[in-house]
Amino acid sequence: MHKSLIVGLLLIFSASLAAQSGFLLNNNRKRNRIPFKLVNNLPIVQIEVNGTPLSFILDTGVKSTILFSLEEADSLQLRNTSPVMLQGLGSGGAVEALKSLNNKVKVGNAIDTSHSLFVIFDSTLNFSPRMGIPVHGILGNDFFQNFIVKINYSTQVITIYNPEKYSLKSCRKCEDLPLNFVGGKPYIVLQIESENKREDVTLLVDSGSSDVMWIFDHRDFISESPKNYFNDFLGLGLSGDIYGKRARIPGLSVGDFHLKEVNTSFPDNDAVLKARRYEERDGSVGGGFLSRFTVTFDYANAIVRFKKNSKFKEPFNYNMSGLTLEHDGMELVKEEWQARVNTARANQNESLTVNSISVTTEVHFSLVPKYVVVAVREDSPAALAGIKIGDEIVTINGKPSYQYKLYELLDLFSSDVGRRIAVEIKRGKYINKFKFTLKSVF
Repeated sequence: MHKSLIVGLLLIFSASLAAQSGFLLNNNRKRNRIPFKLVNNLPIVQIEVNGTPLSFILDTGVKSTILFSLEEADSLQLRNTSPVMLQGLGSGGAVEALKSLNNKVKVGNAIDTSHSLFVIFDSTLNFSPRMGIPVHGILGNDFFQNFIVKINYSTQVITIYNPEKYSLKSCRKCEDLPLNFVGGKPYIVLQIESENKREDVTLLVDSGSSDVMWIFDHRDFISESPKNYFNDFLGLGLSGDIYGKRARIPGLSVGDFHLKEVNTSFPDNDAVLKARRYEERDGSVGGGFLSRFTVTFDYANAIVRFKKNSKFKEPFNYNMSGLTLEHDGMELVKEEWQARVNTARANQNESLTVNSISVTTEVHFSLVPKYVVVAVREDSPAALAGIKIGDEIVTINGKPSYQYKLYELLDLFSSDVGRRIAVEIKRGKYINKFKFTLKSVF
């Protein structure tokens, strides 16, 4: 599964969506620390919608809150609903949704008692199988409006500050960049390098995309001779799947911070045309970029601050296996293990203790996640080994697949060039063994 495949959540809404009354901190607090889980470079936060606990992606790439996967939240009460149509990136058209008004949404100690959200009932728009954990929706830029928001990707903690009681102090080890807002979404200007030139580009800051960067114009970066790219599935948008090319560009600069050999995705023309129909921009930066920093958003003063973390100098990796995996429900497995029990007893004259050891076998049945192959990149190591769509992953390097989290498998497939991977695959009634070696395309 791709580091980027989960979410090219570049959802495009018109600027006509009404502004919300906004989140406020309980009891006029100065700050609140909110833990999150980082999965495929995406921050997953726990929230409550009208008292129902849910898991949402914190996404600066969208304006408003979006709710889906309702089958897992069937007790949720929605208020004041009306039908709307939403258009986003992807191969399809607009999707039907409900706009719901006056909801109570709680994130940590931040509460909005009059929150508007959009509810999508299309079952194909479900990120949970690709993430391997429940994901019920997207928390957009409405959350950022009334706070200074610091996202620490290393500690996986979001700190929100009351701007009336806190302001950004000078920081010698930080880069502060101006934010420009279009349709309620934040944009920054960064500098990218090709083999021939440097240029400034305007990019959407999209914490809901797991990729490093998307660039719409690939003329200076894609080469056929020698070939320096591969075609791939880039992500799931509001209107369907997004495809394009993956390559590496020589450099990306954030003020005085410089990143080299940067993984970059170039979406196909259909996605580019949809994006530029609504917004004038050159692309976006996502979680693969943001997660190398502690990022602080100050929307009121139109500033974003970047401070390098321990991941800043790590090389950019991608899924070298070519496999896209999905959580495909649960299955029952039987596990057996032996327990050795020491016993002691006295002999007939009770003058001597006799020790004996008995071995018992314990049998346990457990429901565990099942992972299946939903895509295999052409000419990838997995494809050349013979793995096919629909194969169920049974073991990886001798370990049952259910003992991995889905994102841990992605990390494994994105690790070191030359790493050997041995898998057992269930195909129909049969178990087959395959081996391949992680190999870089670039």
